[in-house]
Amino acid sequence: MTIQKIMVIGAGQMGSGIAQVCAMAGFEVILHDLNEKIVHKGINSIKNQLQKQVEKEKLTNSEKEEIIQRLNVSSTLDHVKKADLIIEAIIEKMEVKTSLFEKLDQLASEKTILATNTSSLPITEIAAATTRPERVIGMHFMNPVPVMKLVEIIRGLATSDEAYEQIEAVTRKLNKTPVEVQDFPGFVSNRILMPMINEAIFTVYEGVAEPEAVDEVMKLGMNHPMGPLTLADFIGLDTCLYIMETLHEGFGDDKYRPCPLLRKYVKAGWLGRKSGRGFYQYS
Repeated sequence: MTIQKIMVIGAGQMGSGIAQVCAMAGFEVILHDLNEKIVHKGINSIKNQLQKQVEKEKLTNSEKEEIIQRLNVSSTLDHVKKADLIIEAIIEKMEVKTSLFEKLDQLASEKTILATNTSSLPITEIAAATTRPERVIGMHFMNPVPVMKLVEIIRGLATSDEAYEQIEAVTRKLNKTPVEVQDFPGFVSNRILMPMINEAIFTVYEGVAEPEAVDEVMKLGMNHPMGPLTLADFIGLDTCLYIMETLHEGFGDDKYRPCPLLRKYVKAGWLGRKSGRGFYQYS
């Protein structure tokens, strides 16, 4: 099977980014969300990103229009029948994802590959909600999708070599670098990144240093482009907490215990950039 049409489910920041790179790579794309306003917001976000590329002379106007022509909007799952590959980019809750994959399994062609953009949840468990676990796979894109080159490709217990090879080929066509990862909590990226962020939060919690100082140490001393607390605010502290809880539960090891200060900030609604306040304040 040749993958020509890709459906992206979830039109938020990650979903619209994935839809953008797929359309730019020449695929026909269906961007889906239950909420029509969110779909149109996602499409407008893509158009704005493409216009910036035109202004930087990285795209011509005609190339931009061709990309936009490849984008279709959807608010009903009936469009699933037309897709060769479906990439899910919805909320990081297992029960929501498994419920969706059960529906996708019933509606999609038996040849369609079902991919999830989960950043930490087990692919094997998501695949078990379907009758085609051999055609379920993880495609973990990095944020912001149009900029970041990496895609972690995660095999579930039953994922076939054929499905893996097709997804690897799609990833390369998207001008991304595929890295094969096995199905363990947090995969590679978040298993390493999130405990580092959590430890940075512990240094603030224990009064070792202020957030600005922690970030300066990591930027200037370790050559990180962004400090871990600035990055946590960018990711969303609620997302950081959820991933730490997934690691803690998945491994049963207290080294993944979320910092109490992280829990406190999330309970206060200080979620980072998206709420206007996290470890820093945003206008």
